[in-house]
Amino acid sequence: MFLPPTLNTLRQLHLDAMADALDEQTRLPQYQELSFEERLGLLLDRELCARDQRRLTRLLKLAHLKHDACAEDIDYRSSRGLDRSRIAALIQNTWIRQGQNLLLTGATGTGKTWLACAFGHQACRQGLSVRYLRLPRLLEDLRIRHGDGSFGRYLNTLAKVDLLLLDDWGLAPMGGEDARDLLEIIDDRVGQRATLITSQLPVSHWHEYLGEPTVADAVLDRLLQSAHRLELKGESLRRHRDRHENQPTESS
Repeated sequence: MFLPPTLNTLRQLHLDAMADALDEQTRLPQYQELSFEERLGLLLDRELCARDQRRLTRLLKLAHLKHDACAEDIDYRSSRGLDRSRIAALIQNTWIRQGQNLLLTGATGTGKTWLACAFGHQACRQGLSVRYLRLPRLLEDLRIRHGDGSFGRYLNTLAKVDLLLLDDWGLAPMGGEDARDLLEIIDDRVGQRATLITSQLPVSHWHEYLGEPTVADAVLDRLLQSAHRLELKGESLRRHRDRHENQPTESS
């Protein structure tokens, strides 16, 4: 007869998963054979799992990842040039916690954005904050924020994100003010927070892309001094997929 007040107290303490598990234990006979310590351990495990799931859901919502990608689904075909042991080391996220960078380059369609989102998803799983942004859209947004006075606040927000994903680096022209804004973002993160960049341009072309030599020197110095690099190779995965989808079957 003491169960309803106990359940109410657990819910008042926002231990809803624990309350549901306790209610389940009282209704299912198999739990009656367990000791108090065993049943308590199961209650705590249920609450912990529920909190982990809520945290993951919240982090993924804030991340705005473009693809629902995860590390378990990475394609390791030899033509892509991905080394399993190196990817296994990267998904441990030590590089993120140490404020290092990851540069993903390769031709269009080779899966750079998908792979970046897989790294982002893995970071969220481990409780790290992530934000995905396409660089052309970010630069356009920053121009607007210069005008409405929110530029500084937005930079402070980005500076606090554990992993910032900048997709499509080099896809749109880079103006002088754009490069200086980018330097502000990168400078806030150097040695403190991790940045992941995807680009069709080889890293050797980034200095020219950034334009103004002194700003380009500063940006690349901060990005490259502690960067891991992955170059994706092979044909476009989209063309490969479309070709196989349109291929006639033996019965055709």
